[in-house]
Amino acid sequence: MLTTHLLYLHGFRSSPQSVKARMVAARVAAQHPGITWYCPQLPPSPREAMEMVMRHIASWPHESMAVVGSSLGGFYATHVAELTGCKAVLLNPAVDPASDLHKYIGEQTSWHDPEERFFFKADYVDELKALAHGPVAHPEHYFAVIAKGDEVLDWREMTGRYPGTRIKLLEGGDHALSDFDAHINELFQFLQVVAPSPSPTLTLPQRGRESGLV
Repeated sequence: MLTTHLLYLHGFRSSPQSVKARMVAARVAAQHPGITWYCPQLPPSPREAMEMVMRHIASWPHESMAVVGSSLGGFYATHVAELTGCKAVLLNPAVDPASDLHKYIGEQTSWHDPEERFFFKADYVDELKALAHGPVAHPEHYFAVIAKGDEVLDWREMTGRYPGTRIKLLEGGDHALSDFDAHINELFQFLQVVAPSPSPTLTLPQRGRESGLV
């Protein structure tokens, strides 16, 4: 079934202004304007973030919606997909963010606006644990792009978390997937959102190298 509603979830310290989020948004706007698009700024609290997202998509049709998530957003996307049964595209997804983010407790700054600060509370670690799921119920609903060159997350843990799913394992790459323009067509094809022919590659200028859990 064709995707009619698309959700994008960014990573830790990231935002809808991330390169990947803007590239997906640009593709939707230029080639698929009929799709319902939602890419929110997620609050620091995992519980509040997921409550906000689930409220917004409460009326979305599960059979034709999909979610894309990067890093921590990939962990969140798995939560959404397991609750709704929808398709999910994961971009270097965080596997155990409760452990990964424990060292970030305290004041943090946004990657895309260093003047913007937020506080990552110790309670948020427990909130992340509460969102964890076991093996995915429908592996065929998942497509993961995972880079062996990820400098933040271990590609072995990422691939091990999603057995039986479609995985595009990159020999190099980085956590931010700086070559995302090389994979975006495959993402849309998996979601059965096929670009018209011919389809130009959309590449937006990067605002410096992204790192961290973005």
